[in-house]
Amino acid sequence: MTLANGRPYLAIPGPSVMPDRVLAAMHRAAPNIYEGALYDLVASLWPDLKALAGTKASVAAYIGNGHAIWEAANANLFSRGEKALVLATGQFGLSWANSARAMGIDVEVLDFGKSSPVDMGRVEAALRADKAGAIKAVLTTQVDTASTIRTDIASLRAAMDAAGHDALLAVDCIASMGCDEFRMDDWGVDVTVAASQKGLMTPPGMGFVWFSDKARAATAGADLRTPYWNWTPRADAEEFWQLWNGTAPTHHLYGLREALNMIGEEGLPAVWARHDCLARAVWAAFDCWSVGNPAIGMNVADPAHRGRSVTAARFGAPHATRLREWCEHRAGVTLGIGLGMAPSSDPAYHGFLRVAHMGHVNAHMTLGALAVMEAGLIALDIPHGSGALAAAAGVVAAGA
Repeated sequence: MTLANGRPYLAIPGPSVMPDRVLAAMHRAAPNIYEGALYDLVASLWPDLKALAGTKASVAAYIGNGHAIWEAANANLFSRGEKALVLATGQFGLSWANSARAMGIDVEVLDFGKSSPVDMGRVEAALRADKAGAIKAVLTTQVDTASTIRTDIASLRAAMDAAGHDALLAVDCIASMGCDEFRMDDWGVDVTVAASQKGLMTPPGMGFVWFSDKARAATAGADLRTPYWNWTPRADAEEFWQLWNGTAPTHHLYGLREALNMIGEEGLPAVWARHDCLARAVWAAFDCWSVGNPAIGMNVADPAHRGRSVTAARFGAPHATRLREWCEHRAGVTLGIGLGMAPSSDPAYHGFLRVAHMGHVNAHMTLGALAVMEAGLIALDIPHGSGALAAAAGVVAAGA
């Protein structure tokens, strides 16, 4: 027998749960793209996108996924042969480095592994060692979607300033925008990238690059910039089509407008607080499950270095895969794979998973997912500690 019939719950780190309001906003006929209401709707997006990132900087929007937005940032930041310093705390930091390298950028990677945060001392030392000032920009994830490590962006800027280096700071907020606190201007970030399908609660297909006046000036001659990726006409469009270098992503725009309305109604500090509370509920459950079974645990030991949008965890192979399959097919809850922790051909791959708690998520969704996971642990006879659901409920009760 299966209990999966009914509305499924997608607890993967993107695409996240689509709110009914967003889906309803998108369910309409195609609009006039030459004048009228669509132009007014789009004009209303830019102030809200800037407020979301905590900036007065320019913003350019693109049709594409997160990898496309990396390419947009790379193309505008660098000329071929210029140097980037990439801080990698998991699969997605390494992937951004690979994207830049494939475009002809000279990439140096500081790899902090799959479970450890950025060592700011190493960053400062690397920048101090760059006597010639060859490093054009430092690239990092705020939250690496695979490892779920969160980088302290304010401390990173302080380390860069302490080194006396003039490199630009570019931050990937694809897994964190609208989930974790982020303040682009206050923290001295020059370039920020994000996408629509996670904390912005809109289907995959749109991405955004915010860039400061300093970044605009420092990259004016970038020779990797092509007409499509060029952020200048998108940010300074004189005609509507220039915002997209062609036809607008019409239905995504309706969905995004409604998603931003929802964030505005809740209030961004409240959005951050909700994600923090639900993340801590997940962590409380894992703390209990791990008692007596060291094979169970979270990937990031220190809560200060964990992202609030997704939690990477281990159960020991093959139990993570067994649990994921049980939760999806028997109970209607889809958990994320353990991306980047081991090759898919390695048996160890089946020991990792991720629990997402990003975007349009509330207490009953998160507590329900945890309850289903515990049911799966029982059904599959996977040893685990007790009291997880009570601990998670206690965190929610205290935060409500």
